[in-house]
Amino acid sequence: MEYKLEVVILPVSDVDRSLAFYTEHLDFNLDVDYGPSPVFRVVQLTPPGSACSVQIGVGLTDAEPGSAQGLYLVVPDLEAAQAELASRGVDVGEIRHKSPNNTWQGGFEPGADPERRDYASFAEVMDPDGNTWTLQERGFRPS
Repeated sequence: MEYKLEVVILPVSDVDRSLAFYTEHLDFNLDVDYGPSPVFRVVQLTPPGSACSVQIGVGLTDAEPGSAQGLYLVVPDLEAAQAELASRGVDVGEIRHKSPNNTWQGGFEPGADPERRDYASFAEVMDPDGNTWTLQERGFRPS
């Protein structure tokens, strides 16, 4: 049996502002923008290269805007992703890596993991409502 995660609903306060943020700043692809009435609108967006999309809109959820936490965007080069997003006007948190290196228990140190190991380096991005995304490095290949 396969179980494929295809959509995550994000609670937002202003659909058009969020649509602009996700398409113009995070470069998500706009898949659908359907609003047949003032009480229902669904906007589906997909991160480049992802098999899972997000939906924002009206009448999709009762969750408080900005309450989505623990969402991950996995990138092959965290430093390049941070620079690219910053050039688009996105406030990206400082890169940090888990420390000590061999355990998930413990803290973090500044910068990317010195060995650029998978799943060890992180930075945060928030959308206009405060929904939080963690950028995580996996698959780094030096140029």
